[in-house]
Amino acid sequence: MELKLIDAQGQVAGAVAASDALFAREYNKDLVHQLVTAFLANARSGNRSQLTRAEVKHSTKKPWRQKGTGRARSGMTSSPLWRSGGRAFPNKPDENFTQKVNRKMYRAGMAAILSQLVRDERLFVIDELSAATPKTKAFAEQVKNLGMEQVLFITKQLDENVYLSSRNLPNVLVLEAQQTDPYNLLRFKKVVLTKAAVAQLEEQWV
Repeated sequence: MELKLIDAQGQVAGAVAASDALFAREYNKDLVHQLVTAFLANARSGNRSQLTRAEVKHSTKKPWRQKGTGRARSGMTSSPLWRSGGRAFPNKPDENFTQKVNRKMYRAGMAAILSQLVRDERLFVIDELSAATPKTKAFAEQVKNLGMEQVLFITKQLDENVYLSSRNLPNVLVLEAQQTDPYNLLRFKKVVLTKAAVAQLEEQWV
């Protein structure tokens, strides 16, 4: 398997040999969906909290007498049927949203995503990603020269100047190879890997 190697102007300058097991795998739509769903679920903070009828502030006075008014009987304003009343089945912070994904499934799903990116011509390789100074304007010009508007860069090790230069660009994200996730791989229109990142990904998932 060979990946397209591009230069600083975004032109194809050669090819990089890569593992078929990682970049030439058959796409599994159901597995990829499970991976993305689990990733987003595991990212939830789970800190939402609603009040029960015992926790809301209310008066214990009976709103009106039991009989003779023609209205339905009512005992407290904390009833879930009332405005500002408590919730019958409230959400609490102890709710667990995590979903388990086996390591073998995760590796297969990531390989399927990377392989599909190659087939769709959305994945490219560069020699290295660097920035001389921590300047956002200069890095934005560097991305523009590649001919990419929305791009995910994956490097083996994140350079501090690259991080400082890219963090304020809304359509650019730079990640280390070990931080690569299925959601961001699918979210960005283009994915650019450094040569070192390709070797790192193969070491992780093959």
